[in-house]
Amino acid sequence: MKPTKDKVLVICPGRGTYNQQELGYFKRYHADKKELLDAIDDYRIQQGQSPISTLDAAERYQMREHSRGDNASALIWSCAYADYLSINRDRYEICALTGNSMGWYIALGCAGALNPAEALRLINTMGTLMQQSLLGGQLIYPLVDEHWQAIPGRHQQLLDHIADINSQAGAELYLSIQLGGMLVFGGNEAALKTLEQRLAPEQGRFPMRLFNHAAFHTPLQRPIAEQGRNLLPASLFQQPRHPLIDGRGGQWRADATDTAALYRYTLGHQVTEPYDFTKALQVAVREYAPDKLVILGPGSTLGGAVAQALIDIRWQGWESKQDFIRSQQQDPYILSMGLEEQRALVIG
Repeated sequence: MKPTKDKVLVICPGRGTYNQQELGYFKRYHADKKELLDAIDDYRIQQGQSPISTLDAAERYQMREHSRGDNASALIWSCAYADYLSINRDRYEICALTGNSMGWYIALGCAGALNPAEALRLINTMGTLMQQSLLGGQLIYPLVDEHWQAIPGRHQQLLDHIADINSQAGAELYLSIQLGGMLVFGGNEAALKTLEQRLAPEQGRFPMRLFNHAAFHTPLQRPIAEQGRNLLPASLFQQPRHPLIDGRGGQWRADATDTAALYRYTLGHQVTEPYDFTKALQVAVREYAPDKLVILGPGSTLGGAVAQALIDIRWQGWESKQDFIRSQQQDPYILSMGLEEQRALVIG
């Protein structure tokens, strides 16, 4: 009798996950995937862009170079997809996939709704369009305290700021991403500057502006969505092999998906409307009851947001950061491939 496999929900990372400590991630973990890297490099060279192998193997991390949308998107896809291929299929059965922001594109590629070449095309195209325009920016502020427990009234307070700032001439501010215990705002410079001045400093790092990030998932990106639709046909999309949960908490079933609708969502609503990663994750765990969650690399920063979203619904009985840490030490439920010890559990 074959041993039972653990069901895993795969979570794909967003744009901010290839940072200085991730430099060399592909080279370090995926030296055996030269064919994959060569294909990605060939595509990038055809577009007149730096090869991923060169960026990943650079001697020093350069913020202006590595965090650019046209470079960061393809870098993160390369590392995340290679991690996905490294999951031990003898030990784990993938029950569904979701992702944060750009992680939606990665999830499409991993789930088979796009083949790897077309996933790269989508990711590289949208990252390049974003970089060329850099319409607006993003700012993060917490909804939870240092124990990852909700601050009473905070969510509504932040939404009130959006409404008030938008009443001022020349200001455009929107909710961009619901990211576990944080809200990500997107807006133009006038609005973000006003918001920064209003928000009290917290936890030594908030409010935090995100370098080289446009106002993703807001109406400011409507021109980008239109350009994307003009460059990327609906015929790229195909039936996913695994279920997908999108940034509304909507589900796309394996082999039962309206691919035209998936295309419209991906290059429409997903670009210009708020991305609710919190809801996507909560729907995914309730619907598919995974035995483990696997967060693809590069990086490990998404783990906190994932835990915070689960604490919000008391998943696994967690009510605080301490509950989560204690549980992880005993029998890790969240396995981040960007962390050596947890990576070993995923690929071993």
